[in-house]
Amino acid sequence: MSAFAVPASTLATPIAVPTPTPAGHTLSYLAHFGLGEAPFGLTPDTDFFFASPSHREALDTLRYALANGEGFIRIVGNVGTGKTLLCRTLLAELSANARALYLPNPALDPAGILLAVAAELGFELAASESAYTVQRSIETRLIDLAQVGIQVVLVIDEAQAMAPQSLETVRLLSNLESEKRKLLSIVLFGQPELDARLDAIPQFKTRISFHDTLRPLTRDELAAYLEHRLVRAGRDRAVAPLFSARTVAALHAASGGVPRIANVIAHKALMLAWARGLERPGKREVREATHDTLAARPISSPWLRICAGIALVVAGAVAGWLVQNALT
Repeated sequence: MSAFAVPASTLATPIAVPTPTPAGHTLSYLAHFGLGEAPFGLTPDTDFFFASPSHREALDTLRYALANGEGFIRIVGNVGTGKTLLCRTLLAELSANARALYLPNPALDPAGILLAVAAELGFELAASESAYTVQRSIETRLIDLAQVGIQVVLVIDEAQAMAPQSLETVRLLSNLESEKRKLLSIVLFGQPELDARLDAIPQFKTRISFHDTLRPLTRDELAAYLEHRLVRAGRDRAVAPLFSARTVAALHAASGGVPRIANVIAHKALMLAWARGLERPGKREVREATHDTLAARPISSPWLRICAGIALVVAGAVAGWLVQNALT
């Protein structure tokens, strides 16, 4: 049974829960914690971007590489570590003399990749057009933009979904250059499987001049991340943190420091605390939220670990007794 199917009569502190609409519930939940908007949504919202050391380093790498007109940059990270949010943060801060071509779902064949890039450049080409015609159109537009000082950046999210032939098409696009610099900078965001794809195309991998890897948050980083999102959502910095050191530790154990999983658990823990009339969630709410989240790691209690240790000792003693009796 879900932790969220809790009859009102069983709540630790019964409260008047509004029932008119889901929107009414949300407003009460936010007001209860002094929030203006939901702090732990899953949509990549650049207003909530948190510059952890790992994310700040990756963003600095991207800024430097693009400022120097590098051809290829690759950023990888496991599911939920914030690649798409980093990607959108990069797009939001590109300078006025840069033009972004954004492919959020590049699972296309080579012809589809060329047509998608052409569409981002403003062309309306039929699927029946030859690859040569499409590529020439792209090259002509890139040259025109370069002549007026516009840097073009092709940003590909979820690049691990690209077939080898499509990656090869992207590599060939990187060949487009003037006498002075590349006409196109290319940024690949992807899961670790992307590296296996690139290993199969040595001539592609050797062209990657800068790269970085996003890692999960440490416990201290997670505490700062939670506070950052709560403040961005409207909570007063001066009030006590909603998540204590103990609940942060439990949340970190359950999420492994992966921001997306932490968001899900934190949101559910706050909902449980609100329903129970609590000022902030405790380990109980985090534990129940964890049990209700498929991607979370199970949180074991100290008593369970003690019992498991006792069981191992007893099992070892019994095994030793059985062996001794068998020998005699």
